[in-house]
Amino acid sequence: MKTKYWPTAYQLVLTFIVFIVFTFPFIWMLMASFKTQVQVLSTDHIFIFKPTFKNYIDVFRENDYLRYLFNSFLVAVGSTIFSLILGLPAAYSIAKYRMHKLGTVILIAKMIPGITYLVPWYILFTKLHLIDTYTVLILSHMVIGLPFIMWVMIPFFEAFPVEVEESSWIDGSSKIRAFLSIVLPVSVPGIVTSALLSFIFSWNNFMFSLILAGEKTKTLPIAVFNFISASNINWGALMAAACIITLPVTIMALFSQKYIVSGLSAGAVKG
Repeated sequence: MKTKYWPTAYQLVLTFIVFIVFTFPFIWMLMASFKTQVQVLSTDHIFIFKPTFKNYIDVFRENDYLRYLFNSFLVAVGSTIFSLILGLPAAYSIAKYRMHKLGTVILIAKMIPGITYLVPWYILFTKLHLIDTYTVLILSHMVIGLPFIMWVMIPFFEAFPVEVEESSWIDGSSKIRAFLSIVLPVSVPGIVTSALLSFIFSWNNFMFSLILAGEKTKTLPIAVFNFISASNINWGALMAAACIITLPVTIMALFSQKYIVSGLSAGAVKG
């Protein structure tokens, strides 16, 4: 009995420690969003305090956060959808025709820091008069989302049995129809995983929005800077805004957790 009990207890302790380490920043952020400025900066009674909703009221009363929320949602959804439309057929072609060199190029493109695109993109879109538009933000966020979706989906399509597709071709189905009606439905876990992570990357993207967005298309990560000045940082309102940014993607991740786990595990195994 002891042999069976102690490994389990050991694993529980390690799991609890890892859980505390990784969730403490989020817990602190959540608690700070209900504190006053004095309570946030004080080291006394970190976990015992009188909560206040003033920070959340200030976020929506002093700033147009509903518009910022809409901008972030529109850009994230738009970049994810267009990345899926282009990335899924591209990943399928690379996988089925064994274009490994092109797959390596996609991986390199994914690894290149996004900041290297900023100067040429800013010059290009300034000439095209697209600065401070949703178009430029969606295109710039696709620089990250598109290679990532292709990188995740290539192992999925490589693992898909070619015999299933060939049998559908014999039955008179075209390659495009077989891809849409057979391959994609089976690959739903991978599609959901790559789409969700691409959405999160776009939702949290700060760099592209800082340079390419304006007052009309400002997103939530940029709007957070409203609480940071040269002389003071409104920590309570800043944490409240951070919670507002985190909440949508957290809910999405919780509801699609089973797809993420199965998607990442299935995509990591070929054959």
